[in-house]
Amino acid sequence: MQRQLMQALQSDLRKKMVFLSGPRQVGKSWLSRELQKSAKRPRYLNYDSAEDLRVISATGWSRGTDLLVLDEIHKMPQWKNYLKGIWDTRPEGMSILVTGSARLETFRKSGDSLAGRYFHHRLFPLTPTEAKWAGEQRSLDHYLLRGGFPEPWLATTDADAGRWRRQYLDGLIREDILSFENIHQLKAMNLLVELLRQRVASPVSYQGLSEDLGLSPNTVKHYLEILEALYIVFRVYPHHRSIARALVQQPKVYFFDTGLVQGEDGKRLENLVALSLLRQACWAEDRDGKSRSVRYLRTREGKEVDFVVTEEEVPLLMVEVKAQERQLSSGLKYFHATYGLPGVQVVADLPQENEAGHLKVRRALDWLEELGST
Repeated sequence: MQRQLMQALQSDLRKKMVFLSGPRQVGKSWLSRELQKSAKRPRYLNYDSAEDLRVISATGWSRGTDLLVLDEIHKMPQWKNYLKGIWDTRPEGMSILVTGSARLETFRKSGDSLAGRYFHHRLFPLTPTEAKWAGEQRSLDHYLLRGGFPEPWLATTDADAGRWRRQYLDGLIREDILSFENIHQLKAMNLLVELLRQRVASPVSYQGLSEDLGLSPNTVKHYLEILEALYIVFRVYPHHRSIARALVQQPKVYFFDTGLVQGEDGKRLENLVALSLLRQACWAEDRDGKSRSVRYLRTREGKEVDFVVTEEEVPLLMVEVKAQERQLSSGLKYFHATYGLPGVQVVADLPQENEAGHLKVRRALDWLEELGST
């Protein structure tokens, strides 16, 4: 199955070094192999391989290499200085792709700046938008149960998908987090993940989590930052720059793997919508450089909308998620009447779509498949 990011990577590799980051097992290695097929003399090196590490340390690849792929190089001490050196001294005609399962723009911030030397792209789990683009459409229930990681998404049975998820989560906790930072309280980290799985779609209190875990609020916040840096969860914050009354500060937490969400289908649907909106925002941002974000709206009086999409901090579209409700939400109507924001209410079970001016009620899957196409 082709990934939509391929063409952008091919184009940018002709201009600068390219960073490709995203969750573990999301398809980065597959993409790098596909890119190597179009190169004459590619070389793939993984920092976790002892043999490859010797080549990396000695910069021992052939000068005729036209595509150098460095995987997990961010685990190397002073990795930014290393990349700066090989980029600045590379032979003519060499492209460099750097891949990793961590946010390469923030991981280990020490070292010389690579500003101006690279483009960054983020690879996400499959969403209805990308699947439709690739001609591989699935039902809404498929996304809610399987998530969008390629292996469970393509698995022949739900049991196989479930077995993958159990091993995946265990690997994230025991391997990725330990390699990222020396965390001694793995039991607490594991419990934090379990608590977050149950609290998707609700504002998260660091104080409340700290009491449940027996940790300080600052430690809980730091652990969340680690989970976010490793593309396990992402936080959605309230938008309030131009809407002064939306003063609630607690973030909502969502998972990159929708299949990890525990609870009713409404929570899973909201997670899928959040992931799809974030993917679309990053997809656009990585191409034109304009800052984009996914936020939510909530006033002191409790009026709220699940998401608002912003560009350069300007709110563009509100999105409300419902499992069955077909009447426009009061939150959408309030923020539209007060601030003139357009909005859409996406509903899982909806016999008839309708709209009232700049507010629309759409079938969730249809709307998600069209996201970004108009």
